[in-house]
Amino acid sequence: MEEITEAVQNITISNDPHKKNRIQVSNTKKPLFFYVNLAKRYMQQHNEVELSALGMVALIIPVAIATVVTIAEILKNNGFAVEKKIMTSTVDMKDESRGRPIQKAKIEILLGKTDKFDELMAAAAEERGEVADGEEQHS
Repeated sequence: MEEITEAVQNITISNDPHKKNRIQVSNTKKPLFFYVNLAKRYMQQHNEVELSALGMVALIIPVAIATVVTIAEILKNNGFAVEKKIMTSTVDMKDESRGRPIQKAKIEILLGKTDKFDELMAAAAEERGEVADGEEQHS
């Protein structure tokens, strides 16, 4: 649990006040399910989550973009999320090492809670022996 708390504190989230539900996935060594669980938490708080990633425009799919797609698919296939919107674009950036402009592919996937989201989250919490919000624990 300490790892997750520490990682949540160190995660980069957009400074845009209108995007408090955005998770910027990067090419870090964070485990896939760290992002899956963080996305569930954001959906609990905001009813939807936006997954975002940048990658080099090349012949291969960048790791961060592939990770965002995988997170979305895990959440959808397990009944937690429904896809609301997928946006792709190309972003012009400056290559810090060479000082010249480069283009990066960008993907943003907006997911919303399914009708069964709260039920699935409660069942998962019960399996872990946790008490759901608003419920009392009986001995």
